[in-house]
Amino acid sequence: MSRNRDTFNEINITPLTDIFLVLLIIMMVIAPMLDQQGLNLTVPENVAEEQVQKETKIMTVMIDASDRFFLEGTEIPADKLESVIKSQAKNYPDGLMIRTDADSSHGAMVKVMDSARNSGITAISVDEI
Repeated sequence: MSRNRDTFNEINITPLTDIFLVLLIIMMVIAPMLDQQGLNLTVPENVAEEQVQKETKIMTVMIDASDRFFLEGTEIPADKLESVIKSQAKNYPDGLMIRTDADSSHGAMVKVMDSARNSGITAISVDEI
């Protein structure tokens, strides 16, 4: 007794095509949401020491490990940070230096950067102590 078995010679790619179309639609919906504003960073050029003769006036804000803010050694409450930076900005025309402790949070640094940007300061540098 020999049975005649039909052999399966074709692969049905319809489910595979459906999956790819669903993934394409998901990517088309999500892609516009991924465009977020980043930080505009400029890399300083190498400048000879003779060219940096003038005295710079840079405001320095320090952030300690417990996320407390210090402007030139004086502690500033977090809710008054923007108003203090805005009032001191005219005395420091060369910008702002943010010095952070290695254990401070990223949110504290971003708060100082946002406060500086809202105060009109465009030159912001970050340094870790």
